[in-house]
Amino acid sequence: MSKVQPGRFSAHIEGDFVVFIIGMRVNKWWKLHKWIPVAAAMGPMIKELSTHREKGMLGARQYFGRTTMMVQYWRSFEALEAFSKDKDDPHLEAWRKFNAKVGASGDVGIYHETYRVAAGGYECVYANMPVLGLASAGDHVPVARRGDSARERISPS
Repeated sequence: MSKVQPGRFSAHIEGDFVVFIIGMRVNKWWKLHKWIPVAAAMGPMIKELSTHREKGMLGARQYFGRTTMMVQYWRSFEALEAFSKDKDDPHLEAWRKFNAKVGASGDVGIYHETYRVAAGGYECVYANMPVLGLASAGDHVPVARRGDSARERISPS
């Protein structure tokens, strides 16, 4: 577990960026042969993106449960889209396998949400927390650097 950073901090990231939320939901637990391959497909993608930072993923954090969720931060929508469509990257093949083996059966659900964030169009505060979220994808900075109130922090720099 990451070390707690005492005090109040915020995050700073230069320029526009993308927040991408992706996950899956196990709808039929007993159909292991359907959901285990879907769950296992994320590992190779994250390994590829972590190894090749030039592809544009800035950072990610995964949360587990019946519905899993991974929050990813990307430099741009174009970088995210390029990764999703590149035949040499692991996503496209995983997507094809999902459609072939699960499709519309209802056994496993998947989802994603994509948000384009304009420079300065975000606000965050971390009090007595380890470095996580946007602060782990960008810069972890003292809260006063971005402003003491939420309104100050969300205003464009």
